[in-house]
Amino acid sequence: MRNEMMHRSVLSDDILTLVRKRQPGMTGMLGEVQKEATESGVPIIPNETATFLNFFLKQIKAKNVLEIGTAVGFSASLMVEAMGEGSHVTTIDRFDVMIRKAKLTFEKMGISEQVTLLEGDAKDVLSTLTGPYDFIFMDSAKSKYIEFLPDCLRLIKKGGSVMLDDVFQAGTVMHDIQDIPRNQRTIYRKLNLLYDTVLNHPDLTVTILPLGDGVLLISKDVEEIELGI
Repeated sequence: MRNEMMHRSVLSDDILTLVRKRQPGMTGMLGEVQKEATESGVPIIPNETATFLNFFLKQIKAKNVLEIGTAVGFSASLMVEAMGEGSHVTTIDRFDVMIRKAKLTFEKMGISEQVTLLEGDAKDVLSTLTGPYDFIFMDSAKSKYIEFLPDCLRLIKKGGSVMLDDVFQAGTVMHDIQDIPRNQRTIYRKLNLLYDTVLNHPDLTVTILPLGDGVLLISKDVEEIELGI
């Protein structure tokens, strides 16, 4: 089902053109995957988020990444390409059609040996992992972010970062709940609980970025985190 929120920009058209279209897209085979997915309406991260992710992973020199929400494998492929030789991405997805497409993408990119695709519901898979990971990228069901976060903070190394995509709901997270359609209120409540939990937490460093439909970037400052949820 098409999520209309993903297609409502919180930026002006001019700025959106600058960050999404004036910035070059990915090149080579990765660019082909990006172009095909975009033209087919497959939900992948927009170009401004992809560009930031490529930049950020190089800056933190990440080598071991966990991803929740594989889709067609574009972001996992981007992360492997950004991190380079010796890097690895573990990615989780539960949808058969996406799993099949992602495997084809990894084969096409020639990175199958650098990607571990775990099939199943993230709430079940996360508890079986031990980490530590340098970076975790969440791009899955938005109402589940707050549920996945404790495991993600357990799995990330001290000083590592967790990036959560699409946290604005087209800006409606700041609206009164009475203005939110009933079928969107669970996402609204869970995203606001997420903000309430992390923004003033003493052991987390947090920033919000207006990329795509919003990015929440969390860094863990101590080994063990108590979220109080």
